[in-house]
Order: sequence, then structure tokens, then C-alpha cells
Amino acid sequence: MSANSAVPGAQVVGRVARLLRLVGGHPSGASTTSLAHEAGLTRPTAHRLLTSLAAEGLLDTDPQSGQWVLGTELYLLGSIAASRFSFEELARPSIRRLAEASGESAFYSIRQGSETMCLLREEGSFPIRSFVLREGVRFPLGVASAGLAMMAFLPAGEQEAFLGRWSEHAGQFAAGHTEATVRHELEQTRLRGYSVNPGLVLEGSYGMGAAVFDGNGNPVGAVSLTGIEPRFRADRRGLLGRLLMEEAHRISTKLTR
Repeated sequence: MSANSAVPGAQVVGRVARLLRLVGGHPSGASTTSLAHEAGLTRPTAHRLLTSLAAEGLLDTDPQSGQWVLGTELYLLGSIAASRFSFEELARPSIRRLAEASGESAFYSIRQGSETMCLLREEGSFPIRSFVLREGVRFPLGVASAGLAMMAFLPAGEQEAFLGRWSEHAGQFAAGHTEATVRHELEQTRLRGYSVNPGLVLEGSYGMGAAVFDGNGNPVGAVSLTGIEPRFRADRRGLLGRLLMEEAHRISTKLTR
């Protein structure tokens, strides 16, 4: 018997959490139909859950588009929860330095189970940017530069647990991130100390990342840079990689303290 079937209401809670995450991944809003499709629900079921969430203030509808967006109650809860975490103090100085030194967009992401989630962003001075990553965006672990950086330093058995069902795990990103490609990039990341994502999420949009470790040596986060391909050519990657590893080390040191 699965955990969801053993606990009354757990399936509903899981569906609600899934819908909230999906809405959070669409800052400009998402329709009932698209959310139902992404969540694997029928439209009537999705509409019933979305309407209930709106009644509690957790969701709202955009007055112009009519699409679902996050509600004010989530903002209040998030503000309270933020006091428990120190991500601003922990990582903001590092990603600001990265953006200033490189001119590229800099990010801090954390691991959430089988996913990575972007928490912080700083824009660099270079006027042309990649918009693949922003706060709240989630990727399967091993996808994009931050996910590659973290996954590369997991224990071998844990890596194989993901790679052994890679197509299922990577989902819509499996076409660009084939298992063979990811295995190669993971090996290269371990050798270099930083990851390179050569346009695997979006053609022409490059990324690089370096893992952040907790006091037990577990990869729990990553700093990353994204931008257009010409800004990430081989002759510049060494410099960017050093910048990333320096800031990742700074954050790791804060965590261990």
C-alpha cells in the first residue's frame, strides 16, 4: 500500500501542492485547462481544487486574463516562512559579485528532493540575456547547469537511482538531456569542479554552475550563470568557472559555520 493511499486525504494534499507549484511556475498566470494537463487531472477536478484554493486566498485570478495566479495568503505565509531561512544573507552577496564580475545573470538554486529550485537572481550588465531561469523555476535534478553541478557530487548510488529511470525523471527535458549526454556532463563536472550546460535547455542559451555543500559534504545548492552562447565560449569558461567555484566555496563555508 502506498503512502498516499494509507493516509486519508493525502492524495488530495498532493494534488493541491502540485497545482500550487505549477501556478508558481507561471508568473503571468495559467489556465485551468493547461494546469489540469500538467497536473495529470481532469479539467473538472482541477477546476474544483483551484476554486477551493482561491476561496482560501491561496490563489487568485488575474483581472485582465482571467488566468490563475498565486494569492495574497501565500505571500503572507511566504513572508513568515522566510524568517526561518537565511538565503538572502547566505547567497545574495555571492550572486551579486558574480553578476558584477561576469556581466551575466547570476542565480542561487537549492535542491528540493528530485528537483532544483531557483531562489535568487541578480542581473549582470550585459544587455542581452537568457530568460531560461528566474526565481521559482524548477528543473529535474541533473537538468540545467545548477542541477548538473549538484547531481555530479551526489553518491554514486543516488546518481544511478535517477539515471536508471532518466526519461521518466527528466520528463520534457529528456530529449535535450539524453542519459548519455548527462552522464558525460556529470563526469566533466567532477573533473573541472563546475558544470557547463551547452544549450541543452534552450538552443543558444548557455549556463555554468558550481555546487554548494553543507557541513556533511552534501550538495545542497548551486550558484550559476546564464547567458547567450558567444559569452560562454571555451576561452572564457575557465574564468567564469573560477568565479563560480570561489563564490560556491564562500557559501559552503558559511553553511558549515
